[in-house]
Amino acid sequence: MAPVIALDAMGGDRAPAVVVEGARLALRQRPDLRFLLFGDEERLRPLLRAAERPEAFDLRHTEVAIPNDAKPSTALRQGRNSSMRLAVEAVRRGEAEAAVSAGNTGALMAMAKFVLRTLPGIDRPAIVTILPSRRDPFVMLDLGANVDCSAEHLLQFAVMGEAYARAVLGKDKPRVALLNIGTEEIKGESVVRQAANLIRERLPQLAYAGFVEGDEVMSGQVDVVVTDGFTGNVALKIAEGASRLYASRLREAFRSSLRARLGYLLARPALERVRRRLDPRRHNGAMFVGLGGVVVKSHGGTDALGFSAAVMAAVRLVESATNARIIDEMQRLGQSSRPQARMAAS
Repeated sequence: MAPVIALDAMGGDRAPAVVVEGARLALRQRPDLRFLLFGDEERLRPLLRAAERPEAFDLRHTEVAIPNDAKPSTALRQGRNSSMRLAVEAVRRGEAEAAVSAGNTGALMAMAKFVLRTLPGIDRPAIVTILPSRRDPFVMLDLGANVDCSAEHLLQFAVMGEAYARAVLGKDKPRVALLNIGTEEIKGESVVRQAANLIRERLPQLAYAGFVEGDEVMSGQVDVVVTDGFTGNVALKIAEGASRLYASRLREAFRSSLRARLGYLLARPALERVRRRLDPRRHNGAMFVGLGGVVVKSHGGTDALGFSAAVMAAVRLVESATNARIIDEMQRLGQSSRPQARMAAS
């Protein structure tokens, strides 16, 4: 039976049109999907009437939306009836298998953590996604949920990232690395160096590959890249911006002369394959890993194609039983046996 996906219809820069259109594109890939759509009925009804399959949507009305600039604590107190909160609540109640939102990241994390709680042994959930590399895709976390992280948090991210790579990428022994300004053991902030020591001491069975520098993140040398949320978010957005810049400059070059246009016609099939592989929209959709339910964060400024990618990411996470496999992997790695984990689970 196909999963039911709860959508925060009012979250994102171009909501609700992008949300409905993105769900419609997802239905083209999976016609058996069903959606719980939380948002302003007056704005959503016309959009649903224009959709090919309005029966796939169960509209739940609310006029409350979380502003993009709302503080997480304020959103948590004042957003109980918001489209974002109700989408997450649907996962807790079992009405939906996953929730997807393009809204305020901090507010979504706060609500998801409050409503769904964290898995045993996890102090802070992290944002994780799959990115392309020169070889196979790789996993990166945290991408913005936790600006300040301790060495213990980075250790937990390493465990979750390793488990995620096993579950989603099918890697038998994912290679895990910490993002740093150099590969030498003496390089970087003390928190990163302490995290490296903790991983070596407490997770000897982990395939720890040491430090990786920013210019090697997409080399394909490692399967999991671990960092704090501030660095990860900046790195991700620089990569997205560089991809757009490269595409823009390439278009300018091919339009510069008749010879260049002829060259483009010959190279077009290969360039199209590259464009599709590197298009940030096709990699949109990051899981809040470490929660007691599947919540996927879409980029706030994405278009319908990007939002549909986030929806399909949620579907894959549900159907691969990612959370159950993460719990299993944490137990296998011995992470949940430490004192903090036992207290969190009790």
